[in-house]
Parts: sequence; structure tokens; C-alpha cells
Amino acid sequence: MFAIRVHAFEPDNLVYEETEQPKAGPGEVLIRNQAAGVNPIDWKTCSGGGASGFIEQFPFIPGWEFSGIIEACGEGVDTFNVGDAVLGFVRFPTPASTYAEYLTAPADQIALRPEGLDALTAGGLGLAGLTAWQALFDKGELKTGQKVLVLAGAGGVGHLAVQLAAIHEAQVSATCSTANIEFLQSLGCQEVIDYTRADMRDYADTFDLIIDGVGGDTAINALITLKPGGRMVTLPSVTAAQVTAAAEGTDVTVEPIRVVPNPQQLASLANLVADGKLILKLAKTFPLSDAAAAHKLSATGKTVGKILLSISE
Repeated sequence: MFAIRVHAFEPDNLVYEETEQPKAGPGEVLIRNQAAGVNPIDWKTCSGGGASGFIEQFPFIPGWEFSGIIEACGEGVDTFNVGDAVLGFVRFPTPASTYAEYLTAPADQIALRPEGLDALTAGGLGLAGLTAWQALFDKGELKTGQKVLVLAGAGGVGHLAVQLAAIHEAQVSATCSTANIEFLQSLGCQEVIDYTRADMRDYADTFDLIIDGVGGDTAINALITLKPGGRMVTLPSVTAAQVTAAAEGTDVTVEPIRVVPNPQQLASLANLVADGKLILKLAKTFPLSDAAAAHKLSATGKTVGKILLSISE
């Protein structure tokens, strides 16, 4: 099979090359991969940051989310069948090797792909969708009617968080650039805040929950907008300690998050998309061989929605 492999943490290190096809072990399934999502954690890890501390040997194959067809079931797998269309976010933060034509996945970390959900969209749903879900409901404990602010509302996680909060009947606000205001309004965002013009002090003591997709000074400056007893869930791990420290001694809480595989939550997300209740915006699609260009685009931080690798039909 062909895959993207990384032989060292150095510039221009994504190599499209032939390698041995994996085999499903006990509790695993072999997947013929159709699509894989591209996320900031991918290029950060390939550059020696992100989840690189969990890389135990070179070369490794990047990626954690995918959509594909089951080609074989390993010993003990009785919940799926050969030919099933599935999607997954697996093994995180250890390598999952989804930038490849074939991969193996733990059967207890994947979900059936419902009719009405195409392979490409499904390939980008896992990481961003589960991050948004777990930030809102597990860490954020969002309740109906609460006021939630999503920082970077047009991003891969942000635009899903906006919609999930609206589905949960929260009062949703989000920050974005001027160009993305109408996009967020179309997703059910009740108030869109143009970060290029807004002063967060104008929103002091307004929100019950903030989903922070930016981190650093932007997140720290937004703490003032939380009500007493309010909570921020901060996504960028590189500034999580900085943002958490800024809230110490105040009457608000900052929670970091590391997304975890959860097939039940993933199935719920997949059904919402299949039913037309949740939209995953696709920013741009690249062939697997052009993964380096996909990483460069992701690293700009200027995309709206998800970047995908299309691998097979």
C-alpha cells in the first residue's frame, strides 16, 4: 500500500511511499481507507510538537481520524462485518496511521457510517466533532439556556461547537473575522463578534461557558466575559497552562481538554450529520500524495471548516 510516512522531525518530512499493508490483530479491524481528516495536531506532531512525545519509533504514519470500509475482522470482533462502512477517531494520542490506503483500528473505537453520510465528510468528523462534543458537554457541562461563547467559531472545531450548542438550545455567540460572519449566522449563531473590531470588556460577565479554540492572550482576554462561577474549556494544549494560571484566584474556572476516542458520541455525531441537523464544512480536499500541501494550508490557521485527504472511492 501507499502511505505518508515521517522519518524524522525536520522540514518537508512527509514522504509518500510504498510500505507493507497492516494486518488486523485481536480486537481490531482492517480498513480500506477512503478519507482522512487533517488537523493542526497532525502537522504539529510531524514537526516535533503536538503528540510527538508518544512517537516511539520512526518512520511513523500520521493521522487519527478516517472513514473507510472493513476488509477483515480480527479475532474476537463480532460487532462489525466485512464490507461495513465505518468511521473513527482512534488510538489518540499514540499513532493511529490514518494517512494510508489501509489501516487497522480497534473495533471498540469506531462507529458504523449511516446512510446519508458520505465517506469524505465522515473522514473529517472524528477529531473535530468529538473535541466539540466533549468540550461542551463533558468538560463544559453545558445546560439548556446557558450562554456560550466559541472563540474561533469558524474553525474546524468551532463551527461544530456552535451548531451543537444551538441544538442543545443554548444561547450561542462566537468570534470570527469579518469574512465569516454570515457563515456563522447560517449555523445558528445568535451573535457573531468580529474579533478584529471588538473589545471583550464590552461583554464582561456575559457568558456561562467559553469554548476557546485560540488560546494564549486571546483566551486570557476573554476570561473577563465569564459570569462569576463560569467556565472556559481551552483547546490549544501549548497555552493551556498559561490560560489556566491566568484564572487562578478568580471566580471562574479554566479546564484544559484532551479529546478521547468515544464511539457512542461519534455515532451520535454521524447521525446528526446524516439527518442534516449538523453540517461539517469542508474547506479543501487533497489527494493523499499531496498531504504536505494540506499541512501547509492547515498551518496558516485561516481555513474555514475541515481539510481532508481523499484516499479511495
